[in-house]
Amino acid sequence: MKFFFVDYRISKLELENLSIFGQVILCPPNTNLYKAIEGHPDILMNIISHKKIIFHKDIPTSFIESLKPINAQIILSENSLKEKYPYDIILNSVNLANVFLHNLEYTDKNLLKEVKTKLLINVKQGYSKCSTAVVKEDVVMTSDPSIASALTKINFHVLLLPPGHIQLPFLNYGFIGGTCGLIKDNLLGFYGELENYEYCTQVISFLKKHNVDYINLGKGPLIDRGSILSIEI
Repeated sequence: MKFFFVDYRISKLELENLSIFGQVILCPPNTNLYKAIEGHPDILMNIISHKKIIFHKDIPTSFIESLKPINAQIILSENSLKEKYPYDIILNSVNLANVFLHNLEYTDKNLLKEVKTKLLINVKQGYSKCSTAVVKEDVVMTSDPSIASALTKINFHVLLLPPGHIQLPFLNYGFIGGTCGLIKDNLLGFYGELENYEYCTQVISFLKKHNVDYINLGKGPLIDRGSILSIEI
């Protein structure tokens, strides 16, 4: 069974389309954060493995109780999320099977303890997961040059995209990582319609090169709702 963590504000159509692939869990907002990201999963949590998830320490107890069917260990961050950077990015890392990428100076200590055996890559970009769409374990798309450079050095396949042309309500624009997530192996789900993205040709070509298909979960322009995070039991 697959469980998807999403922003509580996703559209009805997006919710219906994603529900075809598994159970959708709406992340409750953290009102300490600014409105644009208060419900973004990649800000509120991090999936350490299929058996362990870390949430920000102020997540409602009732929400944690509702996750019992997942049967995963839930741990909490050492620090609370706050509106001002860098206190909003403590969990916003790219966490892969063997690689952990983030601005390590600001990674929450409880998360860092869980990934200490992985290859730790430090980058300046604190919004690491927002800026990075994971296509496969060693295939990513990002709008951040420092992330692209760091991952290319360890032989990742990287598509570096220009910033912008992605909607993020309450802010000027969003990031590619926040528009999508792996729905299942070799299938990437997008909020909105990828064909409306300025650089859709490059993205579609890159996905095809790596044998990954995509599905549009909604209508209209690409929108950053925070990465679609998933766990399978």
